[in-house]
Order: sequence, then structure tokens, then C-alpha cells
Amino acid sequence: MPKAKILLMEDDAVLRYALKEYLELEDYVVETAEDGEEGVKLFKEMIFDLCIIDVMMPKKDGFTAAKEIQKENPFVPFLFLTARSMKVDKLKGFKIGADDYLVKPVDEEELIARIEVILRRRKDVLQIKSKEWQIGTYTFKPTSRRLYVQQENYITLTEKEARLLEMLCKKKGTLLKREDALLQIWNGKDYFNRRSMDVHIARLRKYLRNDPNIKITNVHGKGFILED
Repeated sequence: MPKAKILLMEDDAVLRYALKEYLELEDYVVETAEDGEEGVKLFKEMIFDLCIIDVMMPKKDGFTAAKEIQKENPFVPFLFLTARSMKVDKLKGFKIGADDYLVKPVDEEELIARIEVILRRRKDVLQIKSKEWQIGTYTFKPTSRRLYVQQENYITLTEKEARLLEMLCKKKGTLLKREDALLQIWNGKDYFNRRSMDVHIARLRKYLRNDPNIKITNVHGKGFILED
């Protein structure tokens, strides 16, 4: 069974062939593209676990290709390859969302080690993101921000509503401290943020009201407890 499917974008034909051969010897499935435009097209047609992207490519550079890939699937990790070692390029890559950055000439063993770390990290992240919460007769899926009333019917929560409900779920049956939620979601605990949090709690109670066994109890001055 292959370890993962990798999209390799590299305009240097010799390096592209060498990396593909080496990765396949390590049991990866590899699709290649000779420029950014072809790479993005391939990404839209297939499912990949990781993208390795050369920064300097014709038609569409690596940074542009990475941004377009993120729009298609923000959870797919990518690693930049570049002949440049300039700090500004590395910073730009990481700001876009790169998981790693490797300067040419490429050391194949180092590349494999970095790929393994990235894929391990991705697996952990996806396991967390795929978590579903059962709240009475409701199912809450944080990744899509959907609260399912029945199998087919759902409410799409705002980002703050979803984050607040997820924090309540993680603390189900115990106290979620008000200040913890304020700092993590609102980045502050002033009067306006406290009032905003109260409004969001009221909305969550409204969304969950069809199940009389669900309660979000206000512990005065301390926080909230979700019970079902």
C-alpha cells in the first residue's frame, strides 16, 4: 500500500525525474507537473496528500500555485523547493502557509524525513478536525461549522458560534470558564466582548432548544456548563 500521493511541481526536467524516481522507491505515488499552471490543473483533477512546489516556475510561480491550491483545499500541506536561500522568500512561503521549505540542491534523505514529519502532522490535524460531537439529539461538526438537527437538516454556525460550541463540548458536564473563552475567541475580556459572548450563548441555546434535555447553564461570574 502506498504511503501517500504526492504532486511534484518542478520545471527542471532532470530534477523532476530524479525526485519522482526516488520518491517512488520510497513507496509514494507521484504525479508531476512542469509548471505551476499544469500543477494546479492536476490538483483540481486528483486527490493528493502533499504538494512539493518549486518556487520559480514558468506560466505560474510556486507562490501563486500554492495560493490557488489552498482555495481548492486548505488542508493539503505543501513544501517549497527553491534555489534561493533569501530570508524574504522563506518568510513569504511560510506566510502563505507552507509546511516546510527546502533549498536546492535537494538532499533526498532530508526530503523524505521532512515529508514524513509533514504527513504525520497532517494526520494528527485531520483527526482533530474530523471530530464530531453528539449533543443530545444533535450532531455538531466543527470543521464545517454545521449543527445537524436531523441527518439531512443542519444549521451553519458563525465562526465564533462554532468555536464557542466546540469549547463547551470539550468541557461537557464541567465548567467552561468565561475568561478562557473570551481570551481564545474574542482576544479580550472587556465589557463589549462579554456582552457579545452572552449574545452567542443565547443563540446556541436557541439552536439547541428542540431537545429539552440540553442545557447551557450560566454559573454566575464564572462561566457556563453544557449538559445533555
